[in-house]
Amino acid sequence: MTSIARVNPARTDEVVGTVVVDRPPAVAAAVARAGVAQQAWAALPLDERCAAVRAAGERLAGDLDAIADLTARETGKVLADCRGEAGFATSLLGHYAARGEALLAEGGYDDERGRLVLRHRPFGVVGAVTPWNAPLILTLLKLAPALVAGNAVVVKPSPLAPFGVSRLLEVVGAALPDALVQVVHGDAETATALVSDPGVRRVAFTGGSTAGAAIAGAAGRALTPSVLELGGNDPAILLDDADLAEADWDRLVMASFATSGQVCMAVKRLYVPADRAEEMTAAYLAAAQRVLRLGDPLAEGATIGPVVTAESRDRVAGLVEAARAGGARVHELGTVLPGTDLDRGHYLRPALVVGAGDADPLVAQEQFGPAVPLLTYDTVDEAVARANAGELGLGASIWSADEDRAFAVASRLDAGFSFVNTHNRTGLAAHIPFGGVKRSGWGREYGDEGLTEYVQTCAIHAPGAFREGGAGSTASAYPV
Repeated sequence: MTSIARVNPARTDEVVGTVVVDRPPAVAAAVARAGVAQQAWAALPLDERCAAVRAAGERLAGDLDAIADLTARETGKVLADCRGEAGFATSLLGHYAARGEALLAEGGYDDERGRLVLRHRPFGVVGAVTPWNAPLILTLLKLAPALVAGNAVVVKPSPLAPFGVSRLLEVVGAALPDALVQVVHGDAETATALVSDPGVRRVAFTGGSTAGAAIAGAAGRALTPSVLELGGNDPAILLDDADLAEADWDRLVMASFATSGQVCMAVKRLYVPADRAEEMTAAYLAAAQRVLRLGDPLAEGATIGPVVTAESRDRVAGLVEAARAGGARVHELGTVLPGTDLDRGHYLRPALVVGAGDADPLVAQEQFGPAVPLLTYDTVDEAVARANAGELGLGASIWSADEDRAFAVASRLDAGFSFVNTHNRTGLAAHIPFGGVKRSGWGREYGDEGLTEYVQTCAIHAPGAFREGGAGSTASAYPV
């Protein structure tokens, strides 16, 4: 029996816990159990399913603090962020229960055109592979709509964050029919077994492009449709009329460095007008000094913790050093909380890098860590062209005193979600669809689109021409 131990990235001498790896036969058994449970679940009236999902969310309220604590210790995210994530994630169950009642009722018509019934049929068993960086939200963004739609769900959490998700799913699953919600643990072998299983009819994945390609390949070979939210190299463009108050600069800094920059939709490239570069650089540095406090995620006052692994820390540090070697200036940001032992965990001081070139890996690649390049531009056309460079297109933001101008520029960006005068989680809402273009994935989460990803619309149609009393004809095979 193989197991995976997860250490605390803030205190690597502390083991948070151990999970047993589920090999392919165990994954197949979980999918089979889920398939049996799904048949009865899908047969329930829609209002009963929605009520059960809503009740499951209500049962989570008493466990949120424990779930948040586990998530902070296994991911390195600060505790306040984990508490916020747990609360928002839980709200998605109620949100999608309400939207399911509004969207998934049977539709159609019965009139002179004929009789049409439109049914929203669940796929069956959904295989969900979730990441470590926002594990609670990114699990429930799949689980909540899938359940409301009538599916069963088997979740494979990241081995870097298995415990908070498992606790959450244990509570939710206990409020629902047995085997409807299940968890399997492991690495790539477990994930491949899940998405390749013939009993899985829909795959949902959030993560990096490399893993996403492997997941999409395995699902494709099984002819299983998928929803993929992959990486991003999000640009934030400050226009020449941007007039940011201190609170705006603070929000921009946190949009760069929340979860130590390890967020798919974090600001990863910052573009400022060349003739305002000195002023804007100084304002950014001042904001970072106000809001970035590096420390243990459980310590009071910490706003940024360690990165998730030593490998991630070393990779991001290498990108910064390569930019420095090429002539860029590196500004260390924020403060370190007193009593923080940086050598005990995977800590990396956040950095603003000024003067890197567009071809530098720190700019051209998704760094996914606490280092952001600041780049200057001369014209808006130039800024848009450089922001659109590359194969990723998840998020972007425009900052301007003129909202109409900001929307006009945002409409030219290759991004699935463009923020105006904010970025990252402060610009999201449960009712707005989110997802990428280009190689940042396909399908949508959040919004009504995030619910309809988990149903297939099926039609039953009797044309009016061929009903009793209709003027049927075989003269044309293609009626208007």
